Amino acid sequence: MTTKTVTQSLNEAPLGLFHLRAVLTAGMGFFTDAYDLFIIGAALVLIKAEWHPSSVMVGFLGSTALLAAFLGALLFGRLADLFGRKKIYGLEAALMAAGAIASAFAPSILWLLAFRFIMGLGIGGDYPVSAVLMSEYANTKDRGKLVSLVFSMQALGLIAGPIVALTLLASGINPHVAWRLMLGLGAIPALAVIILRRKMPESPRYLAQVKGQSAEAQIKLSQFSGGLTASATDAEPVKRLTLGSMLSQSRYWVLLLGTAGSWAVFDYAYYGNSISLPLVLKAVAPHATATATIAWSLIIFAVAAVPGYILAFFTIDKIGHKKLQWMGFLLMGSAFGVIGIVPGLTKDVIPFLLIFGFSYFFAEFGPNTTTFVISAEVYPTSVRATGHGISAGVAKLGAFVGVFVFPLLNAALGLRGTLLITFGFAIIGVLLTLLLPEPSQMSLEELEDPSKTKGKWVRVVNE
Repeated sequence: MTTKTVTQSLNEAPLGLFHLRAVLTAGMGFFTDAYDLFIIGAALVLIKAEWHPSSVMVGFLGSTALLAAFLGALLFGRLADLFGRKKIYGLEAALMAAGAIASAFAPSILWLLAFRFIMGLGIGGDYPVSAVLMSEYANTKDRGKLVSLVFSMQALGLIAGPIVALTLLASGINPHVAWRLMLGLGAIPALAVIILRRKMPESPRYLAQVKGQSAEAQIKLSQFSGGLTASATDAEPVKRLTLGSMLSQSRYWVLLLGTAGSWAVFDYAYYGNSISLPLVLKAVAPHATATATIAWSLIIFAVAAVPGYILAFFTIDKIGHKKLQWMGFLLMGSAFGVIGIVPGLTKDVIPFLLIFGFSYFFAEFGPNTTTFVISAEVYPTSVRATGHGISAGVAKLGAFVGVFVFPLLNAALGLRGTLLITFGFAIIGVLLTLLLPEPSQMSLEELEDPSKTKGKWVRVVNE
């Protein structure tokens, strides 16, 4: 009987229940990330009515968690490579829970900013951990599907926010209490994440390839998978790439430009529009109530975004991760361009919702999913969380800029002018995507070898 290493067993394993356990464990974190980041959009409508913040302060309230996520992704991504994924699993979830609870009791805007910052650190840290956790358990054939399934938990978080907001408002709860409940309820899934991840073992791939503990990796793999076996005696090559070594090679700078750059320009567009969506809809329909604008947000998420997530999950490994990304950028950007160019669209609710919904569909069936997936694939195991953390961190910096400047640009240029700028960022995303290799149907180990990657620009800088 031919024995296989831990890496070979993971790469060749058929889809099983242990994959679904990993999806649930990683995905619950991402559900929490999405709920906590996007619920502030609905809460801002009520906070503005209570505290009457300036446009600048509205921008800070919507974007502070994103700025913190930038720092959290960089910090926890690196720590996950140095000390292991398991040691970081619950720490960032605890920060999310603490920040959400504290936000519900914030006595002033400044305290709310501080508590959202704490929560954002945890959110940022969860990005590389959730993505890398799944990519390292996934098989080669279905890796894109499995990692995108983790990411699709964002769809549930997107929907949960408006549902919670509408339920609270429809219940007649005092608006002062309602927005606090909206923010505080984010602690519940974060606490569930802590419980789930305490039962999750260290990544066998990380143990074997980075720590050189092949026997321990085989035991963890067998226990978690319910019997998937590997050789406990054949040691795998230990591949420890330091941060300094990574940053001294032009190949990784090109990869970072592709993963971090494309993700950042996408997040500028996506978070600016999504977190400000109630304000966007208020600009299109000035006389609409808070309940109406939140309901429209829910419709856009449910009718346009969710099908995009689902289709991406089913087709990403067939279409190709890179190809799906640039196609999504192009079509999403085209929708923004149409809104910006065609007169009158920002004054008519139904046509606006249709085209804006079109942009959401191709955001999910495209770069919103693929930027998360590709960043968890193209870096070696010893710096995988670092590379994903840098990419996610820079992306959240782009998101911070988008959310912060959106109200200011909208006031200065109007909605049409603001979305034309967003169209320009989408085109930049197409160009940056071309720097990346095509990871679909390649093992993580093959992607470490420049001679085997299919992205010619990545190959050129190594020749």
